Amino acid sequence: MFQHVFAEMNHMLEEIVKHYPTAQETQKQILIQRWNMLKAMSDGIIEEWLSFEDKMSSFREHTVLPPMFPLGDTPEMGMESFVRGQGYFKLLMYRQSIQQFSQIVYDYPDSLLARMYIAMAHLHLEETSEALEHFQWILPLAEHKKLKAMIYNALGCIQAKLADTGKAQEYFTLSLQNDPTLPDPLINLQVCNQNRGQLQYGSQLISLI
Repeated sequence: MFQHVFAEMNHMLEEIVKHYPTAQETQKQILIQRWNMLKAMSDGIIEEWLSFEDKMSSFREHTVLPPMFPLGDTPEMGMESFVRGQGYFKLLMYRQSIQQFSQIVYDYPDSLLARMYIAMAHLHLEETSEALEHFQWILPLAEHKKLKAMIYNALGCIQAKLADTGKAQEYFTLSLQNDPTLPDPLINLQVCNQNRGQLQYGSQLISLI
C-alpha cells in the first residue's frame, strides 16, 4: 500500500536532482525546501514503521502463531536487526535491509530466512549476481516446498532478466510444481510468453513467518 507514496516521493526527488544543478538561486532554495520535506517524510515513515515492527515482534514473542511452514530453531528472529531488516524490506529500502540481515548472517551463517531476505533485496536492486549466489546457497538446504517454489521463481526472474527465456520458463514451471498456489510464477510465465509485463518475486516472503 506504500508503493504509490514512494513512487511520488521518488518522482519528486528525481525532479530535484534533475533541476538543481542549473537552477537559479531562488529556485535552488525552493528545491532545497522540497528535499527537506522529503527527508522529514522519509525519516518519519521509517521511525513509525520500526515502532510498528517492534510491536509486531513483541506480539509474536508472546503469542503462538501458526507458521506457514516450520523453520526450526530460529533465534535470529528475536534480534533487533531482524525486525529492522524486515521493516526496511517492507518499505522497499533494500540496501538498508541487506545491511541489517548481513549482521544476522554474521552471527547465524546458516540462517535461511536472513539469506532469503538478502537475496530478494539484491534481486530488487537488480544485483543479479549477488542474488544468484545466495539463492544457490539456500536451494540445496530448503526442505519446504513453498520455500523452494519462491527460490525457483526468483531464479526464473534472474534468467528472464538475462534474456534466457527458455531457462526462465523451466524455473517458473519448477516453482509451480513445488507450490501451485504461489501466484508469482504463473504471472511470470505470462510475462515471458507475451514478452511484456513486470516480473513478480518476493511477494510471499513475509508470509514465511
